[in-house]
Amino acid sequence: MKKLFLPFVAFTLIYSCGQDTTTEGRLKALNGGKFSGGILRMNEVEDFRNLYPLDITEVVSFRIANQIYEGLVKLSQKDLSVVPALAESWTKNEDATVWTFTIRKGVKFHDDECFGGKGREINAQDFKWAFDNLCTASPHNQWFGVTFKGRVKGADEYYQSTKDKKPLAGGISGVKVVDDYTLEITLNQPFAGFLNVLVIQGCYLFPKEAFEKYGEDGLRAKAIGTGAFMLKTVKEGEAVILERNPDYWGKDADGNQLPYLDAVRFSFIKEKKQELLEFQKGNLDMLFRIPTENIGDIMADLDKAKENPPFELQLCPAISLFYYGFLHPVKPFDDKRVCLAFNHAIDRVKIVDYTLKGEGIPAIHGMVPPVANFESKGYDFKALKGYTFDPDLAKKLFAEAGYPNGKGFPHITLQINSGGGDRNVLTAQVIQSMLKENLNIDINIETLPFTQHLDKVENGQTLFWRSGWISDYPDPESFLTLLSSTHIPVNLTDRSFPNSTRFKNAKYDSLFTLAGKEIDDKKRFELYMQADQVQIDEGALMPIFYDEIYRLVQKNVKDFDVNAMEYRDVSRVYFVPDEEKKSK
Repeated sequence: MKKLFLPFVAFTLIYSCGQDTTTEGRLKALNGGKFSGGILRMNEVEDFRNLYPLDITEVVSFRIANQIYEGLVKLSQKDLSVVPALAESWTKNEDATVWTFTIRKGVKFHDDECFGGKGREINAQDFKWAFDNLCTASPHNQWFGVTFKGRVKGADEYYQSTKDKKPLAGGISGVKVVDDYTLEITLNQPFAGFLNVLVIQGCYLFPKEAFEKYGEDGLRAKAIGTGAFMLKTVKEGEAVILERNPDYWGKDADGNQLPYLDAVRFSFIKEKKQELLEFQKGNLDMLFRIPTENIGDIMADLDKAKENPPFELQLCPAISLFYYGFLHPVKPFDDKRVCLAFNHAIDRVKIVDYTLKGEGIPAIHGMVPPVANFESKGYDFKALKGYTFDPDLAKKLFAEAGYPNGKGFPHITLQINSGGGDRNVLTAQVIQSMLKENLNIDINIETLPFTQHLDKVENGQTLFWRSGWISDYPDPESFLTLLSSTHIPVNLTDRSFPNSTRFKNAKYDSLFTLAGKEIDDKKRFELYMQADQVQIDEGALMPIFYDEIYRLVQKNVKDFDVNAMEYRDVSRVYFVPDEEKKSK
């Protein structure tokens, strides 16, 4: 099947859908041709797991929390560049070891009982507390290792002191409050990409008062931030409703107060076909990922599209990897020959072309998706020697590992998560068949709810599983950090995130560490490429395909830009009335 490599292209399709007359009636004209009002309705096929910033490890929770919380900086929904958020500006010294941030004045936390009912103004001391908390040992803290560990001066020492129950006075030595609106962060070594780290959810700002009143467990389904939307209603498994923050600091270029929308509603319809039907009825404003069996029909309708169809198809390559993980410390995956045999026993091109109907790109390069942004900076994907479909080599490796023709290989289970439409199941079934045909082994498939699936994966309770990774920021490091041994706990039963495979390789770690210290992007990317090749040669993962984003958006929804990370910041999304929709 011919693949489409069309970055950030919007297509229009023909489908009939109803109109939300209540939204239409609430729209109010603003400066610059924008409109305020309306409720943006989106759906997730999985339930959210946790809204506490330091424990957000999956995308559903992130998509909700990203509308509520902010950090010093954030990403642009349009082009994924780093833009100001709670820091209106910043400077760095010549070698990028000292970063100074100017905090916006007048920004308030959302109203909440933890303040006595009315939100208070933020200051630099709030960030000092939040970053000290980020470097505090806790079962709910999953982001220290990816963000400040080894990078920020004094972060490791403070973390250890909290682990020993003897917190160092003054917190992290490298984070200093200069005055109420100035924060200084000192790094251990030069790191030009530090702003990328600060967009991660672990660096969101939330108030000490909320932490003290509700605790980490209480903040799982309660969120108090500074963002464009406030958490109003949580009905687990049914809906999450966010309402407009009337005190939000943001304004557009025409002086209009942000956000434009009155509210955002997340529903949790589990079946993709039902989700598509609700979109076609006009009950959802956006549909992310088309059901696999419907892709062909929808793409065919492109040829029939008229000048003014009811909604759009947005398509772009994604900085996202769909892969299977191995638990490396445990047999049989403690032998890299087994992992390599699995990798050479599957036909990735066939999976994408026939099973997924072309929705994706075969993962034949490495674990870093082959996007133009990385390639333009020197990440030469084609130079990597990835996995080929080679049944003979797979059988040879399997025999060398002690399993000739599959003899003696234990019965294992491939654990996948529900949701995500039918592609998780279809992909698992095809790979199950390929492993049987080419290695003569029997693989069971077990489907679990997403939260239960993640719990078992991160706690080392499954050997072989489906996973996926969407970049936290547009840099290869966001993928390669998945295999850094610095994220592995001492005990197998302890939670391991993001390195849930518990892969450990000294050469890989060395290359990854050196790359993190390199300021020059070209040299840094060369080191990351070498690390990527090491993990390929060691069979660290079983990459299946690089994702592509297929998104349907109702035509009256504007400025909901598609991007390679499916990063959503709906503070600038707005509706247009019928007459405007027809004229555009």
